[in-house]
Amino acid sequence: MGATYLMTYHLIPKYLLNKDYRRFVLYSFYLFVVTSYIIVLILYGFLIFFLDMKIGQMPPMSKNFTFILILVLMVVGAVSSITILNQNFKNISRNKELQNKILATQLELKEQELNYLKSQIHPHFLFNTLNTIYGMAIKQSQKTPELILRLSNLLDYILYQVSKPRVSLREELLHIEEYIELEKIRFKDTLSVNFACDEINENIEIAPMLLIPFVENAFKHGSIKDGFLRIEIEVRLIGDQLEFEIRNSAIISNSNNEKGIGLSNIRKRLDSHYTDNYELLEEHKTDSFNVYLKIKNLRKIIDV
Repeated sequence: MGATYLMTYHLIPKYLLNKDYRRFVLYSFYLFVVTSYIIVLILYGFLIFFLDMKIGQMPPMSKNFTFILILVLMVVGAVSSITILNQNFKNISRNKELQNKILATQLELKEQELNYLKSQIHPHFLFNTLNTIYGMAIKQSQKTPELILRLSNLLDYILYQVSKPRVSLREELLHIEEYIELEKIRFKDTLSVNFACDEINENIEIAPMLLIPFVENAFKHGSIKDGFLRIEIEVRLIGDQLEFEIRNSAIISNSNNEKGIGLSNIRKRLDSHYTDNYELLEEHKTDSFNVYLKIKNLRKIIDV
């Protein structure tokens, strides 16, 4: 009992589980020597004080020192093995629980980061559009009610659809068209937009508000050249692969020095939803700024 207690409650937790194998082996050897010595003392004490050195009266098994020592070692070994297995099971359970907590924390942080990015996109989008309405209202334009109605449709999309992990790609493109119509009212005859889009199946889904910020940036940072702000948008869908390309006329100083918060946010959202599943290229030219986005497989979306 003493040897088992020392092994399971002292040597194993203090040295073996802490990977101090040298001391564990050393102290285990000491324990073996002391245990053997105590067994010898008990045998001779029993023989001297109870049997008056009459060894023939001793039970057969108690005469065999080796048998008793092996029996003691077997008990110590069995209890020690159970202790180690139980400790390993507890460690595995504790590690699994810790991993689950870490994953839950990471998921919560990722969700908070995504919500933060969305909260940046919304004010940016509303700021641009409300500026347009403000300008039209000052001029007492008759198109102001139409502008407010279109904004209302976009707000409905932002408030009720953007909270979803996925939306219809067709719906995203329809709201891009709504946004373009808003800007057409603001720019009047100084805007030239070419929006080419393949036929999109309504079952194709995408992360919400993923493409609109590209269009926002094109209007915000684009420059009027030769009397027009020129914007070209192409949307191609090849199987499950989406290709989105947008080009806007720009003065080189504008495109180099001021990108806005939209593109950096979108890159972070793409990392969250389409990790290693997309390409995003930005190209600065002397008279234009081009953005090319390819999502290799729309079905491999990570819901965050």
